[in-house]
Parts: sequence; structure tokens; C-alpha cells
Amino acid sequence: MKSSPPPPIPSSTALPDDPAALKAMIAALMHRVDDLEVSKLRLELELLKYKKWMYGPRADTLATMGDVNQMLLGFGEDLDKRPIEAQDIQATDTQKNDVAPRRVRRGKGRRNLAAFDQLPVTRCEHDLPEDQKPCPCCGKMRQKIGEDVTWQIEYIPGRFERLEHVRFKYACKRCEQNASPDGPQITRADKPGGLIDKGLAGPGLLAFVATSKFSDYLPLYRLEDIFERSGFAITRSTMSLWCRDMAAMVRPLHDLMVKRVLDSHVVGTDDTIMPMLDRGGGAGKTRKARMWVYVGDEEHPYNVFEFTLSRSRDGPAEFLKGYTGTLLADGYGGYDGVVVGNGITRAGCWAHARRKFVDAQLTHPAIAAEAVGIIGRLYAIEDRGKGLNAESRCALRRAESAPILAALKDRLFTWRDELLPKHPMAQAVGYALNQWEELSVFAGAGGVPIDNNASERQMKRIVLNRKNSLFVGHERGGQTAAVLSSLTSTCRRHDIDPQRYLTQLLTNLPDTPVSQLDRWLPDEWKRRDSPPPAT
Repeated sequence: MKSSPPPPIPSSTALPDDPAALKAMIAALMHRVDDLEVSKLRLELELLKYKKWMYGPRADTLATMGDVNQMLLGFGEDLDKRPIEAQDIQATDTQKNDVAPRRVRRGKGRRNLAAFDQLPVTRCEHDLPEDQKPCPCCGKMRQKIGEDVTWQIEYIPGRFERLEHVRFKYACKRCEQNASPDGPQITRADKPGGLIDKGLAGPGLLAFVATSKFSDYLPLYRLEDIFERSGFAITRSTMSLWCRDMAAMVRPLHDLMVKRVLDSHVVGTDDTIMPMLDRGGGAGKTRKARMWVYVGDEEHPYNVFEFTLSRSRDGPAEFLKGYTGTLLADGYGGYDGVVVGNGITRAGCWAHARRKFVDAQLTHPAIAAEAVGIIGRLYAIEDRGKGLNAESRCALRRAESAPILAALKDRLFTWRDELLPKHPMAQAVGYALNQWEELSVFAGAGGVPIDNNASERQMKRIVLNRKNSLFVGHERGGQTAAVLSSLTSTCRRHDIDPQRYLTQLLTNLPDTPVSQLDRWLPDEWKRRDSPPPAT
């Protein structure tokens, strides 16, 4: 809502002599200065956010002086001539000491070579030429006394094969010779069920297309070029139809995953834009459809994607119909109509709350440093509680996290009173206060995560696919992407090779009865497929 404009200020040549009028003029001047200062801060912050997006790190951490100076270099003058104190930018000592680094650094040098022992071996023998085998001393032929073995890893690009399915036919010659009225009794062997009726693509080829598109984020036009280099051209339109048929075949498995996710105690959700070609809006026009993800808990470890034509609450409301657990999400207001009156508990995300302070840090570094430091103490407690069960983790949170939350809430009220309503840091404070009930849910429930980062990580696969493929062609294309992304994402969650899993799934699914469909859920398949542990 726009504020009303301040009253006009008379020129210096028309200053009144009345003290009350002078006070009104001073108040109007102060009001305008405050508005201009807040507007200046908002513009500076917006430009710095763009510069950070282009040149800076993406992590939600407070900037150092080097980060600030690097972003301020840009392509023009400095944005802010005010000196920025180094101590205002740095995080508090509490945050530095309590929060352990999360990135696991990989060791340098050679990796463990034991995995290479499982590769097939091709022996390449290198013998001496015949003229070098005689001994230079006596002239007699030297005898082979051993061999030196070295090895290297070679890569052979994929190749196409043509599989011929030969079905043997049998007939009774006796009936044929006796001229049986029923004719010769002929029968033939059954052919394995095919995924696509009269289709030429085998399960391995279909699995490769789906894995490349929805797990490796390769657009189909790149796959078209890769196949052509391998000696067999397949058009992207054909591969698109294959993906559609695969999604239709595995849809019952996707629906089963949806049911399992809705049995979770906690469901994390997030959404992002999925552009869809607008066939009625002119050439090249797209509309903003949405892709949603619903992440089940550890007892129901499935990631399910759903495609909708808009961001209205109808999408999550339809998906979560009948659900009565905890919904972990960001501050999107559309969820309010989903949870209110439906028995759903809504939990907030502290990563989003922290990000608001990090984004506004340059407008008030001291508040940002203190807020992020306090939130860092909450995360330090979570790190200590990772190996605990839900009951023990809940006790830890009530004993240690609850007092920190109470102290942070008092600080938020203090900061709110100090800041102008439109100040960028006031918006970060307001977000935390408006979401306080949701942000406090985790402190009283050991099974609720402190943030929704698991769902946000799943959105990255959609963003990468969107960056490479730009848009989906129509609504059915979005639904195809949702189904196949659900399977490949869940495979990634369980550290499963999606190519291998999809090949076996597409081979066996046509002959699998509905009662045994759960055997082909990714986690169930992994239990059957994994070798028993070594004794």
C-alpha cells in the first residue's frame, strides 16, 4: 500500500514566523528525509542483490568486507558513500564458534581404486618382435620368465543394438497327417510384454532417455545430436512421445508414491515456475505454470512432483485432501487456506527467515549479524541432535532451543520498534514475527525439521531442467515431467542408479499385477537388488 505524499514544503523565502507552523514544516521535512532514506536503502539493496546473484556466492551467509567491496566495484561508482564498519558486517563470535562447517571437503590425490576391480577387463598383450627375442650374447632364443602388468581406465561410448525376438512355433504333425477337422494344433512361445505397443524402443533405450532428460537434465535436442553421433538418428518428437508413454505406464507407481507420502508425519513442500507454451497467446509466448514437490519423511522416503497451471491454493489443497499431519513450507499465503480447518499443522522454515536477514544485511549490518548469530545457535543444537530419535530430539529442543527462541522473539520486537516500517531490515523482522507460530513448531516436535531445505534441493532439478529445456509444450507434457521426475528424484534420494532401476522397471512392470506394485517402489527395489552385507 502506498503511503500518502507528505505535505508541500514552502520555499525558503516564504518561511512563516509562527513557531507552530515552523514545527509542522520541520516535521514534514523529517518525514520526507525518512522516506528518501528508506527508498535509497531499498534501491541499494535491490542492486546489491542483483550483483550478488551475478558475481557473489549463493550461500546464505553474511558478507565480509572483501565480499562487499567486490560487489560495490561493479560497472560504475560506489552505491553508498557511507563508511561501513568491518565489525558490523562480521558474524558474531557465537555464530562462528557454534556452527560447524557443513561442506565436506573431498581429499586430493587419487580416489579409492577398489571400485575399479569390478570393471570388466580386456587383456591387451604386448610381445617382443621376433628379431628381438634372440639373446645378444649367445644368439639363443630367450625364454619368457614373467610379465609386467599396468592398467588404465577406458570409456566406450554407448552403442545401439537390434534385438530380434524369435518366437518358436510348434504344431502336431499327427493331426496334420490325419486331417483333423480342427486343423493342425499350432502354438508359439509368448513374447515378453512390451511397454509401448508396436514400439521399436527397448527398455534400456527408454530408460536412458528418461534418465538423461529428468536426472541429467539434458534437453531432447541434445540427445538427438548424441544419438546421431552414435550412428542412429532419433528425432526429439519421437523421444517426447516415448516419455509420454513411459509416464502413462508408471503412473500407477507414481500414485502409490503419493499415497505413501500422505502417510508421512511431516510433508515438506515447495514450488517453482514451470513455463508452458501458450498456444493461444502467439508464437513463442509462454504462461507461468507451476511445479510442486512433496517430500515424505524418513519412514515414507519418496519425492513426488505435481504439475499445475497456476500457483493457486487449489493445487496443494487437492493433493493434501484428507492429510492431517504437519506441512513444512515457506511463508506463501496460499497454504493458509489449505491448513486452516483441515487438521493440518503448518511448520515454518528457518532457512527462509535467516535468508531475509542475510539479504538485508547491508542496510543494517548490526541487526543482521546478531539475528544470524542467534539462528546459528539453533542450527548448532540441530547438529548435535542428528543422531537422536524423535523423542530425545524433542527433549533437547525444549531444553535448549526454546529459551533461544524466546530471547530472539524479544529482540525482534525491539528491532521492529527501532526501524522505520518500510526499512528493508524491518521487512525481515516482520517476516519472522508474522511466521513466528509456524517457526516455533519444530521446538515442540522432534520429527519436524528446522527448515525446508530438503524440498528446496528437489526444486533445483526442476530449475536445471527448465534452464536447459526452457518450457513444456502443453499440460500433458508437464504431467509427464512430474511423473518421471518423481521416480528419478526418489532414485537420487536412495542413491540408486536411475538407468538401471528404470530398465528393470520397464522390463517387468507390464507383467506385474497391481497387488505386487509396491515391490517396484525405488526403496523396495533397492532392498531386493542390493547384495547382502559381507560377513
